Amino acid sequence: MIIAIDGPAGSGKSTIAKLLAKRMGFSYLDTGAMYRAVAYRALEEDIDLSEPLSENSKAQLFAIAENEEIGFGFVDKEALPSKVFINQQDVTVQIRTPQVDHAVSPVSAEASVRQALTEQQRRIGSSTDIVMEGRDIGTVVFPDADLKIFLTASPEERAQRRTIQNAASAGKSYDESEYEAILADIIRRDEYDATRQTAPLIAAADSIEVDTTDLSIDQALSLIVQIAEERSISR
Repeated sequence: MIIAIDGPAGSGKSTIAKLLAKRMGFSYLDTGAMYRAVAYRALEEDIDLSEPLSENSKAQLFAIAENEEIGFGFVDKEALPSKVFINQQDVTVQIRTPQVDHAVSPVSAEASVRQALTEQQRRIGSSTDIVMEGRDIGTVVFPDADLKIFLTASPEERAQRRTIQNAASAGKSYDESEYEAILADIIRRDEYDATRQTAPLIAAADSIEVDTTDLSIDQALSLIVQIAEERSISR
């Protein structure tokens, strides 16, 4: 069974997908981390990501996506990956920085990068029961997925979550100015992702939309587990 969870940044995709995979005993794949790993490497290589991308930049990005192996690390007795690697370099922390947040949009919009990573995602997803999350899983990667969930939340709520998460990770207090910057970036990225020519962020026609703005993680998870179990029984 393939469960596709799509939605914009900060809607709770990663958290809920991981918990759902654990609850159902499925594998889990964070496709967004794959694009972030390519974006991180692009920043390391000082690739010009200003838009429109030059042909040289496109070729450099494709070379990374096609040739540099992206892998996931596991802690003993844990079913879900806890680390992300590219070329055997641990980039788990580095791919979650504001710099990568900004760089990942033009990288993920490049058709050749998406094609290279989509092939990897399909190979992984076709071999096992899996929960996959991203922005085009139900529309492009697995249009025939058994269940498609489209998670959403207001931009303000998503920016609030990301600011709290960043503060907790850095051991610092909540920063209102950081919230404003993150909110602006989320709005920018939503517009970019929804209007890009290659694999735009849209809900699949047969997806079930779940708005998490006023839901706790537990509430959203319980709702999706119920939907998934009903879909599994009806197969």
